[in-house]
Amino acid sequence: MNTTIETILSHRSIRKFKDQSIDSETLNTLLNCARAASSSSNLQCVSVLRVSSEENRALLAEYAGNQAYVAGASEFLVFCADFNRHQQIVPDAKLGFIEQTLIGAVDCALMAQNCLVAAESLGLGGVYIGGLRNNPDKVSALLNLPEHVFPMFGLCLGYPDQDPGLKPRLPLELIVHEDSYQEMDKDVLAQYDDTMRNYYRERTQGKNEQSWSEQISNTVSKEARPFMMDRLNQQGFAKK
Repeated sequence: MNTTIETILSHRSIRKFKDQSIDSETLNTLLNCARAASSSSNLQCVSVLRVSSEENRALLAEYAGNQAYVAGASEFLVFCADFNRHQQIVPDAKLGFIEQTLIGAVDCALMAQNCLVAAESLGLGGVYIGGLRNNPDKVSALLNLPEHVFPMFGLCLGYPDQDPGLKPRLPLELIVHEDSYQEMDKDVLAQYDDTMRNYYRERTQGKNEQSWSEQISNTVSKEARPFMMDRLNQQGFAKK
């Protein structure tokens, strides 16, 4: 096993950071790692907004569901699907297709993951902030995002001031299918549920003993941002 694999396998979400800045050279290295990611058809349809303003950080923390680490992290980056750049090059570009929304989301994720893995390899940590999509209209207005630019998620970066345990992931038996999709093995799922109960029990000193199946039930039994299509449409995405 090499250091790259060790870094990837030791990933933890970090939500508490030291009061230590990331120097400009390191930040540029991380951003260069981000832009080195694969891009569908070389469209390179991502823009990254570095939010430095304390006032804007505080508002984004509020918009994301009062996640204080958005304001407290050394750096906060917002990854946006961006076809505005393409329209400036091709004024009559055919935009607004759902496929472009998917491409933008995928490219954002690839770039952000490159950035975070590179950060972790240098001793930094981070956490993704999908909560920005709680209020994409307010985020777009605050960051002055034009049409055909949509804020997919944020990324907090900084030097860790906590050492959380590794969160167990689904076993390969439930993720990897060979040749065709296969039915879920309920026994393997039950074992994973027990693993997650133990993880949460230890992490919360017995205050939470939720299984993964219970967590998923709570999540998918309610609406998931039903306003999202309207917000995407407002920014020129997923219209057709």
